[in-house]
Amino acid sequence: MRLVLVTAAITFVVDQLSKWLVVHVMGLAQRLSIDVLPPVLNFRMAWNRGMNFGLFADDAAAARWTLIAVALGIVLFVSVWLRRDPPGRLGLISGGLLIGGALGNVIDRLLYGAVADFLNMSCCGLNNPFAFNVADIAIFAGAIGLVLFSGGTETGKRRKKAP
Repeated sequence: MRLVLVTAAITFVVDQLSKWLVVHVMGLAQRLSIDVLPPVLNFRMAWNRGMNFGLFADDAAAARWTLIAVALGIVLFVSVWLRRDPPGRLGLISGGLLIGGALGNVIDRLLYGAVADFLNMSCCGLNNPFAFNVADIAIFAGAIGLVLFSGGTETGKRRKKAP
């Protein structure tokens, strides 16, 4: 579980530090837009009161507390699952990414009432209207990693089934 905790802590710190630097130090909250490497990478301020892509953002107060509870429930579930049935190194790292990212977004909801999204990436003539953050990347990568790396492996070796 040490690997899960270290990965979650690093993910959480990188997420919160990136938000603090971009939103507050660089002033994105006031400027609303900063072109970094246009059109590939831009910072676009978006306060997400719902889920991914702003889904379920209608009733902000109810959605806020519901999403905090769901995120904390997922963190608890994943933590218990990883402790009871460790999936191997890549699975533990994936779990840490998911936990750290989820907690990063929970802190945003507690502090701001919404998640601070700022990364906007477009390419090849396609204009992406959505913004996301480091926590979103970690949650997505962690969930995919748990699917790929939790299939009965422990430290990279196949577990023996009990007779």
